[in-house]
Amino acid sequence: MKTVLDVGCGDARGRVPAYYDDWRRVRLDIDPRFEPEILLDARQLQTLPAESYDAVYCSHNLEHYHRHDGLKVVAGVRHVLKPNGFFELRVPDLAAVMATGLDVDDVLYHVGDRPILVRDVIYGWHVPIEQTGDDFYAHKTGFSLNALLRFVAPLGFPQYAIGPGMAFELRVWFFPQIPSEEINAMLRTATPE
Repeated sequence: MKTVLDVGCGDARGRVPAYYDDWRRVRLDIDPRFEPEILLDARQLQTLPAESYDAVYCSHNLEHYHRHDGLKVVAGVRHVLKPNGFFELRVPDLAAVMATGLDVDDVLYHVGDRPILVRDVIYGWHVPIEQTGDDFYAHKTGFSLNALLRFVAPLGFPQYAIGPGMAFELRVWFFPQIPSEEINAMLRTATPE
């Protein structure tokens, strides 16, 4: 059975894309309240066994690190990823947010009945930050597509594919080598989710 490491998994009810349904999901988070299988700061991924996972899924986590720490996260992902595996990365698309022309306190979109403000995408969602006071909910960096590609590729991911993301989201799969046809077929089933 293939295994996906879900970095920054959050609550166990959080979803991963449907194509991981038949995979073993290993949840990793820094927050013990989420009861992850691996309680660890993602900057410490290199302390895990090398080449252990077929895929690493990292959704809206990388922007929570300063750039120099984000480099540690990506290097750690490369460390735990099998050579024929892939890294699925989702982050806010700051270029798309800036192109809206909205003010920082304007509503950008809704998640259910919760409004997400422009500043939430730039600085981190204010609700949990204010409720918990936990700094790891804040955004400390941001990406456009070109900035993300320049950031990740040099760390051992020369191949990539851009996928369908939600509004104001970048979704990119990074590969240490040319992906197999099996992986390409799986990723073709991707939806914005």
